Amino acid sequence: MEFPLPHFSIDLSGQTALVTGASSGLGLRFAQTLARCGAKVAVTGRRFDRLEALARDIRAAGGEAVPLALDVTDAEQLVDVVARAESALGRVTILVNNAGIPDAQRAVKMPLDLIDRVLDTNLRAPYVLSCEVARRLMEAKQPGRIVNIASSLAFRYGGQGAALYSVSKAGLVRMTEVLAVEWARFDINVNAIAPGAFESEMTDGMIKRVGDISQQFPRRRLGRPAQLDSTLLFLVSPSSDCVTGTCVQVDDGQEGR
Repeated sequence: MEFPLPHFSIDLSGQTALVTGASSGLGLRFAQTLARCGAKVAVTGRRFDRLEALARDIRAAGGEAVPLALDVTDAEQLVDVVARAESALGRVTILVNNAGIPDAQRAVKMPLDLIDRVLDTNLRAPYVLSCEVARRLMEAKQPGRIVNIASSLAFRYGGQGAALYSVSKAGLVRMTEVLAVEWARFDINVNAIAPGAFESEMTDGMIKRVGDISQQFPRRRLGRPAQLDSTLLFLVSPSSDCVTGTCVQVDDGQEGR
């Protein structure tokens, strides 16, 4: 096989992407970016009015998108949403597991229902969705790309009251590694991105609770969602053909090594 020089492409024409947690923040930007590069995009989340607005914006810019209501804590909805996305847009070949929630509690103070919500949203949902998308790709003998949105807290935890969030994101990184090995022979690449503190509704809530955390960082700023474009596109495009089972940390030097 001969590769062009340089071997680089972010053309996603003919691909169908499913993005969870697409109603705001990073998920919204991910959906816009994938659509701009030619993918048809199923945008999912609980706030359907926002998803409809996002889909309209994508279509107005010349892309193709469909909004699909999804509560990722409901396992039946997780399986069903893949079928609905494929009915509307064709085989899902790109999955971005972006939906997530913080815990914002000391470990011993967390009620059981919050423990369940964090684990169901941050770990079980990506696992179930990944398996459903992969199963369909295997049956169709098609390659695919799965990108899990982890966190820098998967690797470092300062004891500030996000213990289970940290555990769930560390689990997501390990999930990325093991599924990549299991599915490599099917040409399904599984990778992760571990952002630091980026502008989002989740970060806004943290700042309201603890103050402006950006002043603790070397560059005294939060990351902007657009600064993840290149990492996302690398992991879902032909450029990363040989990359699977890795987690790319994008934290602007916020966390000490």
